Amino acid sequence: MRIVIDFLYLLAAIAVAPVALYRFIRHNRYRAGWAQRLGRITRKNPSKKCIWLHAVSVGEVNAARTVVDELERKFADYEIVISTTTDTGFARATTIFGDRFGVFYFPFDFSWIMSRAFRNIRPALCLLMELEVWPNFVRIAKKADIPVVVVNGRISDRSFKSYKRVRPLIKTMFSKVTLVLAQTDEYARRFTRLGCNNVIVSGSLKYDTAQTQDKIEDADTLAEQLAITDERLWVLGGTGNDEEALLLDVYQQLKQDERFADLRLVVVPRKPERFDEVAQLILNRGCDLIRYSRIKAGRADPPTDKHAVILGDTMGDLRKFYSLATIIFAGRSLVPMGGSDMIEAAALGKCTVFGPNAFNFKQSVGALLTGNGAIMANDKDDLLAAMKKCLTDPNYAKKIAQNGRKVIIKNKGATQKTTEQIELLLNKV
Repeated sequence: MRIVIDFLYLLAAIAVAPVALYRFIRHNRYRAGWAQRLGRITRKNPSKKCIWLHAVSVGEVNAARTVVDELERKFADYEIVISTTTDTGFARATTIFGDRFGVFYFPFDFSWIMSRAFRNIRPALCLLMELEVWPNFVRIAKKADIPVVVVNGRISDRSFKSYKRVRPLIKTMFSKVTLVLAQTDEYARRFTRLGCNNVIVSGSLKYDTAQTQDKIEDADTLAEQLAITDERLWVLGGTGNDEEALLLDVYQQLKQDERFADLRLVVVPRKPERFDEVAQLILNRGCDLIRYSRIKAGRADPPTDKHAVILGDTMGDLRKFYSLATIIFAGRSLVPMGGSDMIEAAALGKCTVFGPNAFNFKQSVGALLTGNGAIMANDKDDLLAAMKKCLTDPNYAKKIAQNGRKVIIKNKGATQKTTEQIELLLNKV
């Protein structure tokens, strides 16, 4: 089976090579961490026992924060190492954890590469955020009697359908997972159906990591840099392909109404490689443009035009924009891309709106809508109507925002449940 898996990986690598090469040249992606991706990883404290946590990208890294902090507090005799897959995930992990822990790129799951990684890391326990289960990874861990735990586990509708098509193969892989800590009962049932033998519902860690205070550090600095004062701010967070055009349509229709003359727009695309594309789209729509990256780097003065669209083309500043917002739209949801996390927006006590395609966040969507803590707009026209309602009826928007924060606070507690289960495993180790 190992040879078959490696052969399939080789075929997949050949198939995606042209796309990867294009992104390498055009978007400067996949340029870093090749030694680590090939399993050449060095630990800071090799004499200590080790916990290896893997988080694919920014969302998973952020969700891991409270668990990592608790593990560091409870298990000071262990070294924690953190791997990511994407460049943005690596940058975020380095920012949050880099001063305390080793951060590296996740090795390719070829058998010889993963074997080398395990020899170098020598983990006592492996934690996989959400759904990063790989065949050779779990096979090697199982053979070495190293527990593997899926933390904050979830399986989206799309992933579940895909897995079911190759269920016999997937069942073999998932049966090697020691424990799954699932976000919801539905996700727990899916993991069980796919072959996991030990599944516990622990809740979503993203509620615990969400900040519920009114102010975010350095948000005032950002407001000063962009000359944001008392005007109303609509922040589009984590937007995706083809979505910005629809949202700009709504914004421009709103601006035709003198009641919304003070409304300012901030667009924060999810992927950095799309910053230039979205900037050009904004200009093509006849809007003046402010690129925050230039102001932040000192290459431009604070703007005097209160009507220009602000492009949030930096990393790590979305929460600051959210804290200044009057209304937040959680992107990648007006188009069928699965949505962006709306927990962070609601936790800050902001009126949060999203589209009908947030299927990657079903639990959050259900909890917020049930608690009247967010608004779902079914299409562009529905979004326009929702925005008009929120902007003309501040008490309505305020109530939505207050309810949203209450929902977030009510759903906290996953960190404690998660660390308790990890502690039981580490005590056995």
